[in-house]
Amino acid sequence: MKRRYFVLFLALAAMLPSCKCSRSVENEVEVSVEEMPAIGFYTNRYQSDSSEVRDGETFTALMGRMGMSHRAALSLADASKEVFDVRRMRAGNPVEAYYSPDSTGRKLEYLVYHNDRIRSTVFCCADSLCAWTWDRPVEHERKSADVTIRSSLWNDMLDAGISPLLIVDLADIYAWTVNFFGLQEGDRFRVLYNQTVADGEVVRIDSVLFAIYNSGNYQACAVRFNQGDGGNKYWSETGESMRKAFLKAPLRYNRISSRFTYHRKHPITGKVRPHTAVDYAAPTGTPVQSIGDGTVTLCGWDGSGGGNRIKIRHMNGYETCYMHLSKFASGIKAGARVAQGQTIGYVGSTGHSTGPHLDFRVWKNGTPVDPLKMISPPAEPLKAANLDSLKKLCAAYQEELAR
Repeated sequence: MKRRYFVLFLALAAMLPSCKCSRSVENEVEVSVEEMPAIGFYTNRYQSDSSEVRDGETFTALMGRMGMSHRAALSLADASKEVFDVRRMRAGNPVEAYYSPDSTGRKLEYLVYHNDRIRSTVFCCADSLCAWTWDRPVEHERKSADVTIRSSLWNDMLDAGISPLLIVDLADIYAWTVNFFGLQEGDRFRVLYNQTVADGEVVRIDSVLFAIYNSGNYQACAVRFNQGDGGNKYWSETGESMRKAFLKAPLRYNRISSRFTYHRKHPITGKVRPHTAVDYAAPTGTPVQSIGDGTVTLCGWDGSGGGNRIKIRHMNGYETCYMHLSKFASGIKAGARVAQGQTIGYVGSTGHSTGPHLDFRVWKNGTPVDPLKMISPPAEPLKAANLDSLKKLCAAYQEELAR
């Protein structure tokens, strides 16, 4: 009989939820309920599958693929609309589905959709249809980086233990002063920045505070300073805007296949003639950007060998031309206004061409200008009243980097 009661006690104990126990005074045992995980349910109690949102996939289609009926998915979307609009799900974002076993095989209990690298939306798919958000715990760090180019900025940053996310910010800041597709061995970046870390992973670069780029005798400092006018936030140490009228290059290219010269042997005709352009070798379909704000004056076929080409008129007497394009971007036509950095076309090999490349030309008041030597006019400088504060901030950041 005692054995029967003992077995019954064990069976009942097994049915209780897991708990944390601690021994108290006078041999009494205090039982406390296990803390609920921050995500809102015990993930280790379920079977899970990982996937991602497919191109063109709706919420109901996703949930159907995960094992939920169309009607239930519609009800879940409606119940969750105050938390998350399911129409905003993006293709490629990861999801995890959590299942419990039932008589038919598996029953979908929860679905976790990762909005970004920090925030997730959790959908309860079982008895009570609802949703809530969950944010990974994060830490904010002040960091510095000192990288000298040996192979490439990407590889050298990884070798130094620095997140490649920093490259994107540096490319944005120096887009008008540094040609990131033509960095040379020995070029050096020193950077002071803030980043956000979750579970030991860098999920975001919050802000670059200060950066110095050195290439031989050339140095370019960039200081973050907000004047509060909603405009530019990065300046040189002398108060000149880092933003310029023109980008350094109109595309991401593999190499420069031909430079600006007045004496070049044409690769097709063999004749020596001026080549007042820079040829950027790049794969067909590579996006081509306007280097500055302007108005499209020509867009179409060039009968003299340039193939598909676009010509843009900018301020201060500047004109640019982009030739041998495979096609034009949507909305690009004569008379259209374009913004700096806007995609206007795609690399091709149309016209007289031996391979895919961009023939890029610049004129100033009708005279050809070497794009690689062009000095871009700066934007409006820092307000004079803020110059002293900028210089003090620059000196403080330089001292911090030196430490």
